[in-house]
Amino acid sequence: AHFFTLSIITLSLFVVASSGELESELVADLLTLQSELKSGVIHLDDRTVSKFLSSPRTPRPYSFLIFFDAANFHDKPELRLRELRREFEIVASSFITNHNSSNTKLFFGDIEFRESQSSFHLFGVNSLPHVRLVGPTAKSLKDDSDVMDQGDFSRLAESMAEFVESRTKLTVGPIHRPPVLSKMQLGLITALLLLCLPLVAKRIFAGETLLHDPKIWLSGAVFVYFFSVSGAMHNIIRKMPMFLVDRNDPNKLVFFYQGSGMQLGAEGFAVGFLYTVVGLLLAVVTHVLVYVKDATAKRLAMLFTLSVSFWAVKKVILLDNWKTGYGIHGFWPSSWN
Repeated sequence: AHFFTLSIITLSLFVVASSGELESELVADLLTLQSELKSGVIHLDDRTVSKFLSSPRTPRPYSFLIFFDAANFHDKPELRLRELRREFEIVASSFITNHNSSNTKLFFGDIEFRESQSSFHLFGVNSLPHVRLVGPTAKSLKDDSDVMDQGDFSRLAESMAEFVESRTKLTVGPIHRPPVLSKMQLGLITALLLLCLPLVAKRIFAGETLLHDPKIWLSGAVFVYFFSVSGAMHNIIRKMPMFLVDRNDPNKLVFFYQGSGMQLGAEGFAVGFLYTVVGLLLAVVTHVLVYVKDATAKRLAMLFTLSVSFWAVKKVILLDNWKTGYGIHGFWPSSWN
């Protein structure tokens, strides 16, 4: 009995030691693959998915954030796979940079559909874009992993970082985006500006620039008005997409999102266009129509302006009611009842 108990203890210690060595080898292999790539995103296929996710016993010593990609669909702008893939790389490189390449708790990977259809089926992925976090205790890659909601892709890298932080105890840290222009490009632009500076100064003093043209100022005023009423600044700050892909039908695009918590770029531009039409008609009436001497032409122009303005305002009210549920009601004077 003592010999049997001793054998069981020895075997258990051997299994634990072997499991620890295997986990250390897996982490070392992942760190090696990660260090070989500039972005730190490890390219996974059916074999490596089995090696690092399916075969190891749980709990695994690491989590995996996976971006599911399909090269065949890169030419479909509504899916935004190229853009989201770049943002995923930015999250990965930022996480690695912020942790000095020493963190072994989270790794980033991507899976391509044509190369790894079995892995897509194993995870139950049937639509794109798709990002999934596989935690250390996930036994079933399909049922036990966390899927990022497609509506959260609007803020790109920031949304992915928040998704990681909300599902794990890890902190991604600040997002490090590459500069828009390289040092060489900035140097060339500076040199061109210095060369053009004398010519520009000469035209400014002669009053022959575009800034001296009243039409340019008029166009700029209209643009500023449209920019203000269309929610363009909101779209830029929150990185809102112009449209979304319908979850129920991937071939269908959603331009108007029902709900007050989110506004797509397309619906903001649509409302801004209606506001701009009304504003331009009002400007024409107050600054152009007053100089028309023909009374009939004035009446027709006023009738057209009122009709179009009423239609535009009505469309805005209906859209606001559909989106938020709040109604706007008109009231007749009590003396008219």
